[in-house]
Amino acid sequence: MAKLLIIDDERAIRNTLREILEYENYEVEDIDNGIEGLDLIRKKKYDLVLCDIKMNKMDGMEVLEQALAYSPDLPFIMISGHGTVETAIEASKKGAFDFISKPPDLNRLLITVRNALDRGTLVTETKVLKRKASKTRDILGSSENISKIKETIERVAPTEARVLITGANGSGKELVARWLHEKSQRAESPLIEVNCAAIPSELIESELFGHEKGSFTSAVKQRIGKFELANGGTLFLDEIGDMSLSAQAKVLRALQEHKITRVGGEKELEVNVRVLAATNKDLLKEIEAGNFRMDLYHRLNVINIHVPHLTERTEDIPEIALNFLEEICRDYGMPVKKISDGAMTALQALPWTGNVRELHNMIERLIILSDKVITENDVVAFANPGGGTNIGSANSSNGHAGAVSGTAVDYDKFSNFQDYKDHAEREFIKFKLEKNNWNVSKTADDIDIQRSHLYSKIEKFGLKRAAE
Repeated sequence: MAKLLIIDDERAIRNTLREILEYENYEVEDIDNGIEGLDLIRKKKYDLVLCDIKMNKMDGMEVLEQALAYSPDLPFIMISGHGTVETAIEASKKGAFDFISKPPDLNRLLITVRNALDRGTLVTETKVLKRKASKTRDILGSSENISKIKETIERVAPTEARVLITGANGSGKELVARWLHEKSQRAESPLIEVNCAAIPSELIESELFGHEKGSFTSAVKQRIGKFELANGGTLFLDEIGDMSLSAQAKVLRALQEHKITRVGGEKELEVNVRVLAATNKDLLKEIEAGNFRMDLYHRLNVINIHVPHLTERTEDIPEIALNFLEEICRDYGMPVKKISDGAMTALQALPWTGNVRELHNMIERLIILSDKVITENDVVAFANPGGGTNIGSANSSNGHAGAVSGTAVDYDKFSNFQDYKDHAEREFIKFKLEKNNWNVSKTADDIDIQRSHLYSKIEKFGLKRAAE
């Protein structure tokens, strides 16, 4: 259910608009002045604002400007009893969706409200899709380690030098590779990624160099390899330490001669590719063990960028966590939650075995399971880096004993994070509904989501009120 705010100093107009809109099943609040209206907009999430232009205390145009400065995508419909073309144009220039004269025509009002809400939904969805489509995030942090990486990227990216990126899983090696490509002379050409660890050794050569039809049993048609696809651009070989020795020999030849031959083929193909590689292994030890070619190592390791473990740059955790907090809340269509200083300190003290990737997952978990402000107790209860934390126990210290189950969760029964997230979300919503005696409106306000969203969750999880 869409939530609307009416700001108008005429009680009769507010009452009329409220009756009309509530009859159409909108959730409506109203206020008689712009100052308090702005305060409500900052505190709550509204889907649409209907605002009078001529008001005491603060002019409607000023309300519009200040509100859009705080929430740029919030649709505004301006209303006035002294409407002119000039006023409508001015309102439009300042960002209003539309302008309606008093007394409002019922049909035009409802059509305008519906169109404004549809536009607001489209704007939000477009931003989410763009963010999901673009994999190149900013490299967050201002620690000495990260500052050096950013400086190295600026220096190295415009050149053709090969780069070997090292670091633990989840530390951000792929992100460094993406920025090296984005800031290079090849940015307009493709960045092709190959996860060497995810491809069976017998298929890696076909994946990299392609194959001719009939070259092996399942080769029913010709295939273009990643080197050809990346021609003119950048090839990123992720987890290259897991590449087979035979494939390493062919990659070495491609780097030396800038030529490749498809599996089962005889024709040499020239390729113009810049190669970036990454690994979580110590390649010097792999060379000693006979698992990696020294000559390939030296070809790849022209420039080395080591991405530090998150525990080596804990001063960056607040910036990264707040960025994830804002991004995930917006993806979920909910107001951005706050995180207490104690919670942030607790996050900085965790071991972070999964690095930045683990931090992202934990912030998402905390957003789902915590109230409006994420506290230190929430981190202890829900972050669960070691897999043995009793989720229900930490809530007891907040006066929420039994919020989930009061017993330890068997994490082995969850095959992936999504299964665990659904389980935790279901138990949290069930607890809140029972706590509020199944008052859906009150529960939606309590956990700070729209009532329609809560109804969808109730249906999704098959939640039902226990028979009394």
